Amino acid sequence: MTTPQVVVHRDKELMAQAAAARLITKIVDAQAARGYASVVLTGGRNGNGLLAALAAAPARDAVDWSRLDLWWGDERFLPDGDPERNHTQARQALLDSVPVDPARVHAMPASDGPCGGDVEVAAEAYAAELAAAAGTDNRGLVPSFDVLLLGVGPDTHIASLFPELPAVRETERTVVGVRGAPKPPPTRVSLTLPAIRAAREVWLLAAGEDKAKAVAIALSGAGEIQAPAAGAYGRSRTLWLLDRPAATGLPRDLYPP
Repeated sequence: MTTPQVVVHRDKELMAQAAAARLITKIVDAQAARGYASVVLTGGRNGNGLLAALAAAPARDAVDWSRLDLWWGDERFLPDGDPERNHTQARQALLDSVPVDPARVHAMPASDGPCGGDVEVAAEAYAAELAAAAGTDNRGLVPSFDVLLLGVGPDTHIASLFPELPAVRETERTVVGVRGAPKPPPTRVSLTLPAIRAAREVWLLAAGEDKAKAVAIALSGAGEIQAPAAGAYGRSRTLWLLDRPAATGLPRDLYPP
């Protein structure tokens, strides 16, 4: 478990721009070292804000988009192209404007896809895709993602792992189907905490006063079953990227100088 690092920005716009710059640097460094990079995207207002900032960043052309693998931390189990799907929103915010290799964009299954309307089959299919890409990484279960992005919900949920629900308790599987999520739509597909923790770096994004309590709880020693964000950390780095309103509840010893 890595000790969380906290960075606080003036506002959500600056947070998104700074996060985009960090991500570009991380991708370029990974591609220089290994020839490719692997990133897990997140949805929501902060995840999509980061992607939009990345699309607008002058340095985005430093990335070799053809050598970037993109995955998702969770997805709403809806038909392909539905405007509520994270994949659809990511295409609108970024992917349609950069030369990504479609074969390296690993969207989670849609409810009208080959898996049909069975969310458990969809989860198994995505787990198999992750394992096929992993090789010898992480016991052959998931690739060693360079960066895994997560938005933090007001209830401390991350991906589609909600407090006290069965998915956050999963310790063996890498991907699960989620039913009865308290946030609509109720049926989703999500990475589990073991899959999240396989990433080299985990970045958690939170902006706005409505996230302040969740941030404070997650960074104050709460248990991961009650506060899933507390259980999200990377193998080499765990980075919390906040704006000032989201940081208002932080204990003074965690607030960066």
